[in-house]
Amino acid sequence: MEQGRILLVEDDESLSRVLRKALEGQGYWVAGTVTGAEARQLLDESAFDAVLLDIQLPDIEGLALLDLAKKRGVQTPFIVMTAQNTMRNAIDAMKAGAFDYLTKPFDLDVLMVVVERALDRRRLIRQLSDLKKEVKKKYEPGVDMIGTSAAMQQVFKTIGQVAGTDTTILIHGESGTGKELVAKTLHYNSARWEKPFVPLNCAAIPRDLLESELFGHEKGAFTGALERHLGTFEQAQGGTLFLDEIGELPLELQTKLLRVLQDGSYRRVGGKETLQSDARLLAATNQDLEKAVHESRFRDDLYFRLNVIPLEIPPLRDRRTDLPALIEYFIAKVNSDMGTRVSGVSPDALKELQQYDWPGNVRELENVLIRAAVLSPGPILSARDFVLSSPPEPVSNDYDTLSLEEIIRGKLEDYFRRTRGVQVENLHSAVMARVERPLIELTLQATRGNQIRAAQLLGINRNTLRKKITDLHITVKREP
Repeated sequence: MEQGRILLVEDDESLSRVLRKALEGQGYWVAGTVTGAEARQLLDESAFDAVLLDIQLPDIEGLALLDLAKKRGVQTPFIVMTAQNTMRNAIDAMKAGAFDYLTKPFDLDVLMVVVERALDRRRLIRQLSDLKKEVKKKYEPGVDMIGTSAAMQQVFKTIGQVAGTDTTILIHGESGTGKELVAKTLHYNSARWEKPFVPLNCAAIPRDLLESELFGHEKGAFTGALERHLGTFEQAQGGTLFLDEIGELPLELQTKLLRVLQDGSYRRVGGKETLQSDARLLAATNQDLEKAVHESRFRDDLYFRLNVIPLEIPPLRDRRTDLPALIEYFIAKVNSDMGTRVSGVSPDALKELQQYDWPGNVRELENVLIRAAVLSPGPILSARDFVLSSPPEPVSNDYDTLSLEEIIRGKLEDYFRRTRGVQVENLHSAVMARVERPLIELTLQATRGNQIRAAQLLGINRNTLRKKITDLHITVKREP
């Protein structure tokens, strides 16, 4: 049984004969040549599992052939052989991408071990490539992204138009509409699909750690930095970085992100080396960033940099015709993942599901179906198997009749509805940051920019107020 296909490039006839006999004796299929030109032609015409390459060839340096093959994307491992045992040859061979380096004369048993290791690596590369191809298939539009509605067909059309470019895309959509799935679909349908897809939820990372997560840090950069940490920009090198909830990014980090988008350069926290990013940036938000720009919570120059191609993901209530296909898809997924045996939903259940507004969108639909499938006594899900959220109580907009606490409560209830199902860490700090800024701005406005008086009204130290003004990027306007 053939153990693997070997290309032997050796101009010494006697050594070539010995190596061929030894390799064929171990079950390998061997193709032999004495020139670099013939070797290049054979590599173009056939697939090999390993190449044994002599450095000295009649027509070309073996290392030049190796360098050319690697630049053309040949994944086959090369084992370099030479009678000239110099440090420069060894260094050049490994820099050019050689799998290993053998000095003549060498023991045939050693050669067989190296060849077997090279073939093991080749098998792993093929398995990884096959796995990546399977993952890529998963993110073809229409496989996991379900929808025949006009709104979803427009999304698919836009993905097809921009996936093959490196254009920055800003994905808009309510929580649970599948913004990360859209980002993955863009990545796996681009030329970068074999490189990493790295997601980062800006709302889920504590504010003081977010810079390190984005750009990395050096050992000793701050308390607890015990070793170098690679940020998401480095992790996504050559691939795609997806920044979810980009509207939660603090203003000071927005400035640094803008620099990366402008010239690709950044530094790790505590580092002096300037690094270059080759990651495509995709961003997503459920906020109105134009409003955030007008309220000075988001930089306008960064917004324009991100919003090169806007991609709007429709809420589920605006694509109700997709519900039957989505239900069928999720039921099949639940059956596969959890071993349930649900075959469908009853007509009355389908009618109820189609009438519901789905504030949590597709994510809520999936969770509702999982719960119903696991707890249902039979294979057909009926209306009584579904537990749907009650419609929220309307919040009065007549602020004159509401107390401050009632207004804040109403706004928080609206926030929790919009972020249903999203895991948000450090929620207290996130809410307080949004309350504190307008409070300080209005107090400064009431005191005509007098910081001493403003600090007295707020009940805080003047130095504390100054620090908050700096941290929140508040502009103080003094008036006579």
